[in-house]
Amino acid sequence: MVVGDISTGTDVAVVGGGPGGYVAAIRAAQRGLDTTLIERDAFGGVCLNHGCIPSKAFIHGADVAHAARTAEDIGVHADPAVDAGQMQSWKSDVVDQLTGGVEKLCKANGVNLVSGTATFAGEHKLRVAHGGQGQGSESIEFEHAVVATGSRPVEIPGFGFDEGPVLSSRDLLRMERVPDEMVVVGAGYIGMELSTMLAKLGTDVTVVEMLDDVLPGYEEDVKRVVRTRAEALGVEFHFGEGASEWSDDGDGVTVVTETEDGAESEYGGEAVLVAVGREPVTDTLELESLGLEPNDDGFLETDTEARTDVDHVFAVGDVAGEPMLAHKASKEGIVAAEVAAGEPAALDYQAVPAAVFTDPEIGTVGMTEAEAEAEGFDPVVGQMPLRASGRALTMDDTDGFVRVVADEESGFVLGGQIVGPDASELVAELALAVEMGATLEDVASTIHTHPTLAESVMEAAENAMGQAIHTLNR
Repeated sequence: MVVGDISTGTDVAVVGGGPGGYVAAIRAAQRGLDTTLIERDAFGGVCLNHGCIPSKAFIHGADVAHAARTAEDIGVHADPAVDAGQMQSWKSDVVDQLTGGVEKLCKANGVNLVSGTATFAGEHKLRVAHGGQGQGSESIEFEHAVVATGSRPVEIPGFGFDEGPVLSSRDLLRMERVPDEMVVVGAGYIGMELSTMLAKLGTDVTVVEMLDDVLPGYEEDVKRVVRTRAEALGVEFHFGEGASEWSDDGDGVTVVTETEDGAESEYGGEAVLVAVGREPVTDTLELESLGLEPNDDGFLETDTEARTDVDHVFAVGDVAGEPMLAHKASKEGIVAAEVAAGEPAALDYQAVPAAVFTDPEIGTVGMTEAEAEAEGFDPVVGQMPLRASGRALTMDDTDGFVRVVADEESGFVLGGQIVGPDASELVAELALAVEMGATLEDVASTIHTHPTLAESVMEAAENAMGQAIHTLNR
């Protein structure tokens, strides 16, 4: 029997239950709005179910195995066996705990949860098709809508993700065994994180990249540290080569690459991981029913209140454009919900930190020195090499540095770049400095615990002021 169509109403309809969507829904409900959150896959979105959390779980597992295997210098001798199936089970437990927590939080805050695929059917109307035979559909009338449908991996011609050994990042994170060999297409942050992880687990990794280096958009000295460490782990890079085709040779795949000059090369592996980026999911929503049109890249353009060109419709997260970061999505979701509730709220992207969970990690926020100069500042830069950090030495992990960029005249911190252990954590201090308008003196005069990596942030600030104690002043 087919369940008949029903019609309901809500103040705010949120389409997509990832870090942008569920946060928007909870905040809207907290502000007294009747809120409905629609998700077609699993609450928590790609981040919790298939991306950020699963990848970091596997990266941690790989780090543990690698650290045990390579600790002879500090007197630890071990040859750990990696059980990928058990690691997969542990990862799934972590994911289940977090996604279950999202549902509980939504319900505790009074959010109406709806499972199904939503499409717009008018300026104030959604249609939700429920999965499963005979489950029917429903219509939801809304005053405000928040589009938070996220992104999906980009396919390249001839490398469809429905073709056996051609894997997306989501496919790889379902692995039950560690592959012996893997070809990775793309050396951006996803490709580098997963290549490093695989190498630490014992996979022979070959990376092909059309550009001339890893991690486009990062400064040369930042990515050099990461690239050098990856090469030391055995990752083999081939730059200036684009993947053109692949074939199944029975025992695995052969990937053919081509340079701009037409020179071809072949690389073999058990499978090929395509990690060339992500694209917004806006083509499934029937946005024309709203009178809303994505830009040429598929993104929904928004203003500082997260509004689209349709005043009562907001867009948050990956669908709203770069940077595609979960924490940026959550902040946009909060702003959208508060604006819908009639409160003053606005977005300020100057202090959005970013992290790459490679080995070592990268953490950045605000402006680089070159960007500060382009904006008309006269920047002063301070740097602390981790080889001079007592804590880094005791961790046997001294590759990298902390760099602080400030305005020379006022001393205001404009940004920072960190490459080293726990950079994803350390960057929070510099993000706070940028957000609150702190000066170099504020950071340098704050007493930091010894011995810690965080002291390196203080030392970098002192270095910019010409008064560093534990490193030579510039």
